[in-house]
Amino acid sequence: MDYPLLLAVGATVLFGLIMLWSASAPSGYDQFGDSYYFVKHQLIFGLIPGLAALILFSRIPYAFWRRHAWNLLILSIVLLVLVFIPGISAGIGSAHSWITVGGVFSLQPAEIVKLTFLFYLAAWLGARDERGVRDVHGGFLPFLLMLGTIVTLLILQPDIGTMTIIAAMSLIVYFVAGAPLTYVFGLIAAGAAGIALLITAAPYRAARFTTFLNPELDPQGIGYHINQALLAIGSGGLFGVGYGHSRQKFQYLPEVAGDSIFAVVGEELGFLCSFAIIALFLLILWRLLAIASRTGDRFGKYFTVGVAAWIILQAFVNIGSMVALMPITGVPLPFISYGGTSLAVSLAAVGVVLSVSRGNT
Repeated sequence: MDYPLLLAVGATVLFGLIMLWSASAPSGYDQFGDSYYFVKHQLIFGLIPGLAALILFSRIPYAFWRRHAWNLLILSIVLLVLVFIPGISAGIGSAHSWITVGGVFSLQPAEIVKLTFLFYLAAWLGARDERGVRDVHGGFLPFLLMLGTIVTLLILQPDIGTMTIIAAMSLIVYFVAGAPLTYVFGLIAAGAAGIALLITAAPYRAARFTTFLNPELDPQGIGYHINQALLAIGSGGLFGVGYGHSRQKFQYLPEVAGDSIFAVVGEELGFLCSFAIIALFLLILWRLLAIASRTGDRFGKYFTVGVAAWIILQAFVNIGSMVALMPITGVPLPFISYGGTSLAVSLAAVGVVLSVSRGNT
């Protein structure tokens, strides 16, 4: 087993719980009368099932997932359709991103689809040699159909942030499997045009993109979130204002326990600790790529590359949005942001990679 990967992920999860404890306390008390509400939920619905999945999946021969790849693709589509069924959907307004399970707790199917669709994609590409991947009718068009189905269902929710992560992850795995650069660049260009169309079609997306380009235009309106995030990070300086002493977490910074938790890290612990978190993600990337490079099995290699792309791209998008390098998309910071489904699924994916690292076919 690759213990450096396990230790890096464990350190990141532990840091996430420590920061969630601080960042979410005011919101938890204000909304639920319990300062530890978000931490408790993260433990019960994220960490405990995630650790159980990590341990179980690390012991299951990873070829098991290859044998059930088609079923996992069907499961991916079913999960994304469930969010539109009345009585099950737990969406807010016109957004349909959550489902309720037994009326007790809710989960986000798109987070699960990152894993289930990656299983299918790695198995499908692993069953083809480079010539098969390059073939238009046997490789490119089926890949386009698979990815297009998942992307369309995510756009309908709408969940553009998760859609971007899954699409980028899939393209990277497709390229590593031997797809020509012309195919990859063509899909990137088509995707960029599609995102531009989605931005112009929805006023709130257009406003969010405009704010990203000029955050100072509407600091009390659509630009409020990014300006408060920049204020939090800038206030931290080199060493931070001290753990637990953030001001922005007191109802100033939106989504303080979720998408914006990195801004609280910057404010309370400063640049040095923020850089250390980025270094942890780079360590995770290094170990994932090392595992992929020494794995002879194509399915294991493509799956591990996909997990690396998923985690690092998501971290880049989240942190980039907090420092105004890109628009805010609502993507959580892996292993750190509040979100039980995201944490549990990410740990499950790491469990499968640990099985790959052991050569447990």
